Amino acid sequence: MLKPEDIQPGKGYNCQFVIKNIPLDEFGRPGGMMSLADLPVKSVGDYYGVGDIVTRDMDSELFEVEDHKLKKKFVVPFKDTTDIREAEIVED
Repeated sequence: MLKPEDIQPGKGYNCQFVIKNIPLDEFGRPGGMMSLADLPVKSVGDYYGVGDIVTRDMDSELFEVEDHKLKKKFVVPFKDTTDIREAEIVED
């Protein structure tokens, strides 16, 4: 498993992440202002996802991560990410 400081520019990486204390819809997805769907907020909780690391800011210790399932980008603190790995390239 890699650490944020191990990431090299020009290579692809992905990770697991958690967004804490956000509004969630009935399907457990980010809701309210964080959603384009017109579904009511059912609860407040944590959203767990897996995504590609798009940007890394070492000064602020933040990643921008694009969630694989939702195709949405989130800003996530380093401390809320796990299992950082180099992305595998899949060719058709």
